[in-house]
Amino acid sequence: MEPLMHENRVFHPPEDFVKGAAIPGMEAYNKLCAEAEKDYEGFWGRLAKENIYWKKPFTKVLDESKPPFYKWFEDGLTNASYNCLDVNIQKGNGAKKAIIFEADDGTVTEATYQDLLDRVCKMANALRKMGIKSGDRVIIYMSMSIEGIVAMQACARIGATHSVVFGGFSAKSLQERIVDVGAVAVITADEQLRGGKALPLKVIVDEALALGECEKVKNVIVYKRTGGNIPMTAGRDSWMHDVVANESTSCEPEWVSAEHPLFVLYTSGSTGKPKGVQHSTGGYLLWAILTMKWTFDIKPSDIFWCTADIGWVTGHSYITYGPLAVGCTEIVFEGVPTYPNAGRFWDMIAKHQATIFYTAPTAIRSLIKAASGDESIHPKNYDLSSLRLLGSVGEPINPEAWMWYYEHVGGSRCPIADTFWQTETGGHMISPMPGATPMIPGSCTLPLPGIMAAIVDEAGHDVPNGSGGILVVKRPWPSMIRTIWNDADRFVKSYFPEELGGTLYLAGDGAIRNKDTGYFTITGRIDDVLNVSGHRMGTMEIESCLVANPLVAEAAVVGRPDDMTGEAICAFVVLKGGRPTGDEAKKIATELRNWVGKEIGPIAKPKDVRFGDNLPKTRSGKIMRRLLRVIAKGEEVTQDTSTLENPAILDQLKQSL
Repeated sequence: MEPLMHENRVFHPPEDFVKGAAIPGMEAYNKLCAEAEKDYEGFWGRLAKENIYWKKPFTKVLDESKPPFYKWFEDGLTNASYNCLDVNIQKGNGAKKAIIFEADDGTVTEATYQDLLDRVCKMANALRKMGIKSGDRVIIYMSMSIEGIVAMQACARIGATHSVVFGGFSAKSLQERIVDVGAVAVITADEQLRGGKALPLKVIVDEALALGECEKVKNVIVYKRTGGNIPMTAGRDSWMHDVVANESTSCEPEWVSAEHPLFVLYTSGSTGKPKGVQHSTGGYLLWAILTMKWTFDIKPSDIFWCTADIGWVTGHSYITYGPLAVGCTEIVFEGVPTYPNAGRFWDMIAKHQATIFYTAPTAIRSLIKAASGDESIHPKNYDLSSLRLLGSVGEPINPEAWMWYYEHVGGSRCPIADTFWQTETGGHMISPMPGATPMIPGSCTLPLPGIMAAIVDEAGHDVPNGSGGILVVKRPWPSMIRTIWNDADRFVKSYFPEELGGTLYLAGDGAIRNKDTGYFTITGRIDDVLNVSGHRMGTMEIESCLVANPLVAEAAVVGRPDDMTGEAICAFVVLKGGRPTGDEAKKIATELRNWVGKEIGPIAKPKDVRFGDNLPKTRSGKIMRRLLRVIAKGEEVTQDTSTLENPAILDQLKQSL
């Protein structure tokens, strides 16, 4: 965990950005942090009263009587859908664009706040007519669409807990989630369109339900997206347009406790069994609103674009809830960044005049590679002058990708919000405040006001700045995970382990703080720390080093057992040019090993270097590192690969050099 990256470049927020910012300068940031330090409950209570509509105001901010099962604003009554839609209409935003939806083929559809409320109410009434009530769970298995957002908001409106499953998961994965959450209904589509291809959804739902233990599912509602020929089961399956056709555009919301489960979202666990992360209504919504205001410095005139999928937490917080709760206009995109070519993102920014763009480092690096091979789709060929703020999400962004993003997409004028957070945290935890924080490429900088983040050793003791350790959060915060659905023991063991004293939230990531600035840099998952001949190194450092080489577009590093050193480093590399073979591949592998040896030290040289046209990723762009570990060990891949964008990549990566 020793510091292996030395980044000295500092970028200050532009003066004109600071003047109008929600947090204008470090003095304003420090003032908020001091308020939280001085009166923690008073700080959160003030913000909850100022930012959320309460049907019945809360009388108690935080209940810490049964840690780690903390409760926030518990006796207050509210509704997430009401806060996102009705409140905006009451403010005069009914005719304002809520969503600009661009389909895979480029077709654009818009929905105002009034349109959205009408559609949500009709869907909510239809769900109630089916007997779905507050506390019931509904699975949503859809692609990116206005209908997917409507389904989520409709569930929230009637107090049903939604569980969105990414549209790339297999029937078995879907069935496991249906069973675990005890769903009474599934909302899906006939098919989804991605990259010019129609991909099945309803057929996979049928397969999942046929696997058994899904008897609680009484209704399957199907959005007709493509008109593809799909089977419909009488008495169970209904077309979405039919069930909402005669429903009223008025629907009284179910007023629920702030602690009412808004959603359960499944995330990977170290055991391989998915964990159902349960989030509350009030605390989660508060943090979605505050991070929109603080991290994204949202303005009424902004056109906000988060490229995530609603199947992931980023799509929950920064598509379905956060942007609508603050009344902004957002872009929702059905397709992929490389169709019909890798200039799609830049074309859409120019076309829709996006002002805030929030995407993943994986996407950025793949677009760097594409632009290096085809000058015509370089960002410089598009009018990106509307942009005023950039964001990064999903994994640490290496300094070289940060610089490319800053210079070529943001024109060296847009601050970058490099956001660290997790499914479990509900929203951003550590990130630059764009009108306040001087930025250092590769560092997520400082915690947001009210977030008591720290770095500790294996016994839970604070480590000095400059020493690596385990990232923790010392105090509960409103949007934190409440429990793992149906598994409270696993919740405690996973996130509040006795080894750390039982009161510190374990993020599961290693981190280091700069000696001078106190800035945080995430070094990778704790289980992604390599131990080579007694030397401990985070995979992030080696990956960043590899990607800094001018030949490399993307890299992923994992460990594998080694008789001599205990663990050997295996690097999977995608070059900016084509995939090399034969002597050329050996030559470049040697060059990259020497590069790492020079930049970090001989101990960090990868023992294996493997080249591919791409890395194994889900259709949303997430690298499947678990598969890479299997390949590195020379074992056969037996896990489900149905969510992979291109399974053929696995065969390429089996060839070691």
